[in-house]
Amino acid sequence: MSRHIVVTPDAPASPMFSQGVRAGSAVYVSGMVGVDSKTGALAESIEDQTRQALRNCEAVLRAAGCTLDDVALVTVLLAQPDDFAGMNTAYAEVFAEDPPARAVARLGPELPGIRVSIMVTAHIPD
Repeated sequence: MSRHIVVTPDAPASPMFSQGVRAGSAVYVSGMVGVDSKTGALAESIEDQTRQALRNCEAVLRAAGCTLDDVALVTVLLAQPDDFAGMNTAYAEVFAEDPPARAVARLGPELPGIRVSIMVTAHIPD
């Protein structure tokens, strides 16, 4: 099985992790936060951070040759459990019908201003 690093200027990047990895027909997207890669601005509300994090995931998926429709699993990490309802509202806008499997857990480290981090696993269609 081949392993290919997925890179795009349309999502936040770091030398500490790959934005995404394609292994066979699966794509694994690293935890994306609510930062706009073009401006470097961090969205403020939990809803806006969730929307931006999902846009960032979508950009990595697109660079790998798939879309949000190909997502099988989403892992959401929240800094504060009280943000669950707001995250869920924005999440439901993106995955309104036939949503993927999902897990929600608490984000371990405190990162200044970061309220949510979202990872996705997708399957590249045949």
